[in-house]
Amino acid sequence: MWQMILKLIGVILVLLGVILIYDARLITKRFFGFGDQNEGSTGLKMVGFIFAIVGGFILYFSK
Repeated sequence: MWQMILKLIGVILVLLGVILIYDARLITKRFFGFGDQNEGSTGLKMVGFIFAIVGGFILYFSK
């Protein structure tokens, strides 16, 4: 039971990470109102990369 919940959390983290990496510029335009979109999109891409890596590790190390 706990393994299935852990795998589900890992899949959700990977999915969220990929969405943040792919749509960073659109999310920055929609939700943040500051002028420099490059810094905002770079920050979202870094957060998405970290989410994807953590989710991948959870999936890899859960038996």
